[in-house]
Amino acid sequence: MLGETYMIEIPFPFDAGDILAQKKKIKRQLLESRTDFIDKRIAILGGFTTCEIRNILEIFLLNEGIRPSFYESEFNNYYQDVMFDNSELVDFKPDIIYICTCNRNIGQYPSLNDNYEDILEKEYARFEQVWEKIKEKYGCPVIQNNFEMPMYRLLGNRDCYDTHGRTFFIHELNGKMYRYAQKNDWMFICDLNYISADYGLKSWQNPKQWYLYKYALPMEGIPTLAYNVYRIIKAMYGKNKKGLVLDLDNTLWGGVVGDVGVEGIEIGNENAEAEAYLEFQEYIKQLKDLGIILTINSKNDYENAVAGLNHPDSVLRLDDFIEIRANWDNKDINLRSIAESIGVLPESMVFVDDNPAEREIVSSSVQGVVAPDIGKVEDYIQVIDRLGAFETTTISADDRKRNDMYIAEKKRKQAAEQFLDYDSFLKSLGMSAEIIPFSPISYSRISQLSNKSNQYNLTTRRYTKEEIETISERVDFITLQGRLEDKYGDNGIVSLIVGSIEGDECHVDLWVMSCRVLKRNMEYAMMDALVKECHKRNIGTIVGEYLRTKKNEMVKDHYSLFGFEKTEEDTEGNSIWKLDLNTYKDMNHVINVNGSKLDV
Repeated sequence: MLGETYMIEIPFPFDAGDILAQKKKIKRQLLESRTDFIDKRIAILGGFTTCEIRNILEIFLLNEGIRPSFYESEFNNYYQDVMFDNSELVDFKPDIIYICTCNRNIGQYPSLNDNYEDILEKEYARFEQVWEKIKEKYGCPVIQNNFEMPMYRLLGNRDCYDTHGRTFFIHELNGKMYRYAQKNDWMFICDLNYISADYGLKSWQNPKQWYLYKYALPMEGIPTLAYNVYRIIKAMYGKNKKGLVLDLDNTLWGGVVGDVGVEGIEIGNENAEAEAYLEFQEYIKQLKDLGIILTINSKNDYENAVAGLNHPDSVLRLDDFIEIRANWDNKDINLRSIAESIGVLPESMVFVDDNPAEREIVSSSVQGVVAPDIGKVEDYIQVIDRLGAFETTTISADDRKRNDMYIAEKKRKQAAEQFLDYDSFLKSLGMSAEIIPFSPISYSRISQLSNKSNQYNLTTRRYTKEEIETISERVDFITLQGRLEDKYGDNGIVSLIVGSIEGDECHVDLWVMSCRVLKRNMEYAMMDALVKECHKRNIGTIVGEYLRTKKNEMVKDHYSLFGFEKTEEDTEGNSIWKLDLNTYKDMNHVINVNGSKLDV
């Protein structure tokens, strides 16, 4: 049977005590609830005891559909495990290495008689040696904790700026880590410094836990740290949410606009409540600037919704939202409608509503949608921010333009309604595509697309940026990235193909396409380009594989579009297809590819 996608109820904000107490039960439920996991090998190299961090991290990852296997170093053996021969770690072949250290792993602080720069360089060099060795030996991403503030300040307030102060030293050491990460995009910082401060530094640094168990944090803080590591990992593998579905009354402004009128809603600087809503709108606007899709789902008359957004003090305006559902339908129905309209899965959205009943209805009716308990208006920003649904590991040009892309797509749909003949509509778009081998400047976007695409994904194989780079340099692979533009705008890189060459056959290991460009003939343009590459290498047959999941049913007959013959199919619906290239003729007749001109 095909596995169902299922997330058990781990409410957010979560109860750390409940998770610690019920971790075995939660893990068992998760493993029993689904079969469509992606498997990843994670090495945790600890500067302190990490077994409970591993256990809780596993729960969060399983709930996201990532099934981890772990290598765990002995206590404080992180340096030796990397720098010296370690056949066990080599054989493990980690997909990710997490270096879980803390300020107790700083070997030396400057004394009053020391030159702090010499000691700083010595301490930093030890960590850089580890990262460089991982890059050379394992070629996988690294997650590295930065250092939290010290347990005490020997120099009092002067400790933060005197070169002999521990606070100053840690600040400088963290800065050198950050600059390394800025130059190496396979390196990710887990911000232990912020996490511990957010938790409460005095509570975080529990000396008794260290003396007894060599834990550098309290037991109750472990889920918080594990959750932040999980946020980085799920973002690396394309598990981020794509957008917000926002209520209006008492969510984006105070009061019910239909009752009190536009002049009566709370938004602006007149009082504390109005200011809180104003700041929340400013936060949402910043998310939009990062490429987060904004939509509205409100039980309201449409006219009232528009009037509220036109309030003179509102930061968010009508054109900030891709879709607006302001009506009296159930919100789960509206959410599904919004997702279908913009071409995303419902589970890729975060539902934000002040009403707990509405949150319950949506989260129980629409599988995978996150509907956090946002609390009171003064809590909204912190809850959504700590949720980490939009954790950023890369920021591409396509990310920043995402809202513009969806707005352009809406215009295309409106234009399509004016044509009786769809082919004429496609020709009217004036489409042009650039289809080329994977380009180094696009590796991050390519990895992101391979991990995020679930519906138009023939094999659902996932690739890290490092794997993309390796494949691109190998002569026994064909790689293609496709960018599509038209008169409404640039869609960015929307399709990828990876083909491995075996003799005179090309086996398609990956074929993904953004659902934004469905039925635009981009699949035909990509196929034509793949055939041309195969001809250049004297390849006579293309072999395609379809691996069925709950989410990619839409492409089960993908290869039949191009004249492939189905040669195998198992009871799960997985299939193998073959195409004799001598029988293939170009199929794209509406997209200009790489500057070629079509008779349109």
